[in-house]
Amino acid sequence: MTIRHIYRNGGFCALLLTVLTACGPVEQEVAPSPARVSVVTLEPVRWELTEDLPARVLPYQVAEIRPQVSGIVQRRLFEQGTDVSATQPLFEINPAPFRAEVETAEAALQKAEAELTHARAQSARLEPLVRAESVSRQAYDDAVSKSQQAAAEVAQARATLSRRRLDLEFSTVASPIAGRIDQALVTEGTLVASSDSTPMARVQQIDKVYVDVRRSVSSLESLQDAIAAQPSLDKGLPVTILGSNGTPYDVTGRILFSGINVDASTGDLLLRVLVDNPNRRLLPGMFVRARVPYASYDNALTVPQQSVVRIGGKPYVWLIGASDKAVMVSVELGELANGSYRVQAGVTAGQRIVVEGIERLADGIEVSATDWHVSSPLEASVASSY
Repeated sequence: MTIRHIYRNGGFCALLLTVLTACGPVEQEVAPSPARVSVVTLEPVRWELTEDLPARVLPYQVAEIRPQVSGIVQRRLFEQGTDVSATQPLFEINPAPFRAEVETAEAALQKAEAELTHARAQSARLEPLVRAESVSRQAYDDAVSKSQQAAAEVAQARATLSRRRLDLEFSTVASPIAGRIDQALVTEGTLVASSDSTPMARVQQIDKVYVDVRRSVSSLESLQDAIAAQPSLDKGLPVTILGSNGTPYDVTGRILFSGINVDASTGDLLLRVLVDNPNRRLLPGMFVRARVPYASYDNALTVPQQSVVRIGGKPYVWLIGASDKAVMVSVELGELANGSYRVQAGVTAGQRIVVEGIERLADGIEVSATDWHVSSPLEASVASSY
């Protein structure tokens, strides 16, 4: 075999190898797998919207104990910081001067009554004599006038006696209301008078308290709508009272009324809440927070906040349509609360809304959907660390 023949055969083999390689099997294009997303199914729910507002506790009733007569305080008749009942004696002002005045008034009354008896007898004796013209008409008229004056003096003496007895009763200072009494602000031996600017003590009723809330006047209309939507609550909308750490107190509160005067500097108005306080955990002067309702919906559709996409400022959501295809739709949103929007228009109950995996979507692509669940704070913190 010559070298030329070998080269000719080698070229043929190379050509044959190239043709065979070109005629090998052709790889087929693989279809992309469906995008994996998490979805929620819209269901109508009852949705109540509230806001937490700063508030201050005030006593249901407060009475400043003041004397109605002047005198020296002889005794304090209560234990400081305890409960007192209505009409319970609290202080005793020296009653001796008032007893003396009562006795003086009683004597004056007796004298006036004696003079009245004499004047009436005198006029009665002169009456038949004036008819017989044995005495002048002037003498009889004078006797009748003296009798009438004596009757008036008796009435005046009785009124004076009643006043003196009242002063004697006022020498014992009593509580006008039932409640908890604070410390005594006067001590035995103090001279007190009805004109004093400082009270002797204070009594406050705190088994019920008021909680005053300041709220923007712009929210008054929504509050009125919430009240009108629940006519069965004749005692007012319920309000939750929260402590400084956000923990609710075990008390019941109801909105009594809203004020009619708006603070010109803040634009706020007053909401007064009546709270039952049987355990007396709420004390006058405390600052708390009141969870006040301002809207309520019986059949609200809500979507998580992260499911909303904004394009050009307008909100959209992705929903799973027929054949598990992704479709973007425009929606009209309402209030935002607790990480969810209330949807006013654009979707209906039963539709599935994409919450996670939105970045993988395009209009019309096929998806593989699983139910979305809210991660716990621990899970969220762990996920964010990766």
